[in-house]
Amino acid sequence: MGTSRALLTRPRALLTRPGALLNWRSLRWKIALLVAAACCGIALTVGLLVHHSTYERSMNEGSGKAYTALDTALAPGGGGGSDALVHTPGEMPPKLVRMVRARGSAALYDESDPYRPRMWAGRRLSDGRLAAIAIDMTPDQLSRRALDRHMWKYSLAALAVIVPLSALAAELPNRRLRRVARTARRIASGDLAARTEVGGRAGDEITEISATVDSMADSLRDRLRSEQRFTADVAHELRTPLMGLVTSTELLPESEATDLVRDRVRVLRTLVEDLLEISRLDAGVERADLRPVALPDLVRGSLARTGLDARLAVGAAPVVVETDPRRLDRILANLLGNAHRHGAAPVEVTVEGTTVVVRDHGSGFPDSLLAEGPQRFRTGAAERGRGHGLGLTVASGQARVIGASLLFSNAADGGAVVTLRLPPTG
Repeated sequence: MGTSRALLTRPRALLTRPGALLNWRSLRWKIALLVAAACCGIALTVGLLVHHSTYERSMNEGSGKAYTALDTALAPGGGGGSDALVHTPGEMPPKLVRMVRARGSAALYDESDPYRPRMWAGRRLSDGRLAAIAIDMTPDQLSRRALDRHMWKYSLAALAVIVPLSALAAELPNRRLRRVARTARRIASGDLAARTEVGGRAGDEITEISATVDSMADSLRDRLRSEQRFTADVAHELRTPLMGLVTSTELLPESEATDLVRDRVRVLRTLVEDLLEISRLDAGVERADLRPVALPDLVRGSLARTGLDARLAVGAAPVVVETDPRRLDRILANLLGNAHRHGAAPVEVTVEGTTVVVRDHGSGFPDSLLAEGPQRFRTGAAERGRGHGLGLTVASGQARVIGASLLFSNAADGGAVVTLRLPPTG
């Protein structure tokens, strides 16, 4: 049965609570971020291609216009004396001069003046002189800049629409995953009747996860029920021969050996009764018989019935709680017995409001118990023969029946501390 309980507690470490709407680590925003990154990549690629294509077209058209203007200016009667025509190399861009001298003719885009870009066209004349002319490219530059601004503006507008839409579109699978996580947490807390009930087509990954969680719940439920039936059957079958042993020990003559046999039979009887009680608690058939009880008086009576030494401290105002006295007495007896068996004196019991705290001054609870809670047949003691590890398990089960909670911790100055919180009367 310990294996199945370990399987139940494992999902707690694997699952986290569903995040709020603005949890940037959630799947919703990861999908939105991925979509935004993809859109930015596409927009950047398209923008660069359009910008480069527009720039190349502008350069080709500008160089064509410059050559046409140069041909017109150099043509007979075409205005060769125009002020725009330049014959002095010093007035031309140095790079254009080199290109014309090397090739005979060339065009150059000059952005030395960012506010007035020009396209130069130059040619080497038959007499060896150079002639060049420049045309204004400011309108083309303004057109390209306007195109770039519009591309950025509409790309950002598209992102402002696409990212929220992608986040909303991711909400549906995210909601289904949260439902699966809630179901897994319910299963981890012991509700093996919980099911995901997540719709979807066959082959959908979330549907497969939900089906796997449901299958896991069915398997765990069947295994736990099988183990519970086995435990109950074993304990029940042991009662008959055990009663025979109890009767037989009473007929033995008084001796040291008889006392030893009777002690071992009492231990065996306690073990069988604890196993039967655990099987009933696991099966969920136990029901609390609630009635008003003065908590300090009940705790005081429980201490007296155990016969164990303990210091009792009661708050100033006596509190009446609505609980099952028999089950609460059983819880307190097990806590006191555990404190004396595995802890050290003095054992202190404090009643404050609806809270009962049992503390000893021993070495404290082991880390495994603080992390996983009480586990049956695990005592935390290296030596054998000091209990069966069922007392705290029974106490935890009975606390659940009466709607109380048990908190296990270690005191800062040493010693184990168990805090029993009863539900307020109301």
